[in-house]
Amino acid sequence: MKIVHTLEDLRATLRPFNSPSLVPTMGNLHAGHLDLVRTAKPLGDVTVASIFVNRLQFAPHEDFDTYPRTLQADCDKLAAEGCDVVFAPSEKEMYPEPQNFKVQPPADLADILEGHFRPGFFTGVCTVVMKLFQCAFSEAKGPRHAIFGQKDYQQQMVIRRMVRQFALPITIVSGDTQRAPDGLALSSRNGYLSESERAEAVQLSLALRSLGRDALAAADGLARRLPALEARAMADLAARGWQPDYLTVRRRVDLQAPQAGDPLVVLGAARLGTTRLIDNFEV
Repeated sequence: MKIVHTLEDLRATLRPFNSPSLVPTMGNLHAGHLDLVRTAKPLGDVTVASIFVNRLQFAPHEDFDTYPRTLQADCDKLAAEGCDVVFAPSEKEMYPEPQNFKVQPPADLADILEGHFRPGFFTGVCTVVMKLFQCAFSEAKGPRHAIFGQKDYQQQMVIRRMVRQFALPITIVSGDTQRAPDGLALSSRNGYLSESERAEAVQLSLALRSLGRDALAAADGLARRLPALEARAMADLAARGWQPDYLTVRRRVDLQAPQAGDPLVVLGAARLGTTRLIDNFEV
């Protein structure tokens, strides 16, 4: 496996290949990331993982400075999975000048849910993903694939729409959410949890599953009953000491309010102690 730190070296490394598969990450890798690498490998002739903690998607009060940087351990894990290239640029390499040109996603998708509680988050995500696409795929001559985890459900939807609207010759591939044996969605931020918080953390997933069952049971009365169902789910989680941002049921196609018969996704984000967790389930 080759580790490169500059755009020039990345493009030179990829030039002999036709069809890169890219797994963008912020490092501190866990089994979910490695599953994305396994998904990527048969899709192209070279597998690339990027490791870059992107300042643009962090608000000033968030954990950019303390976000775990574990490059050597990450590279060891990627090498064991057969990843071919790791692109680990510095911030100066990715943003050699202030990034004044940014990708602004549409408000109807990007300013709800995560975007409501983290203003500007999806602008930062789209901007860095667009730039990573230019870095990894500029020399490609064949099919290009980028693999993203389904745990970040809204993020994946935003990126898919960006690719479609910019007519980028890239196929976005979804990787299943990987979970611990108790059902907790794997996340790089799970390491922030204390022992007692880790035991409690699965309650977010359980609350979302319960809300999904209640939404399905509401049937034709879903639109009328949903606000009360969501409010009760939020209150129940808050009673356990959580600080919920949202527990909600949306239609899968665009994350807008559902009507009876719509395919549904249940999404939630809540803070447990100082750690903010997210999860989702299609129901």
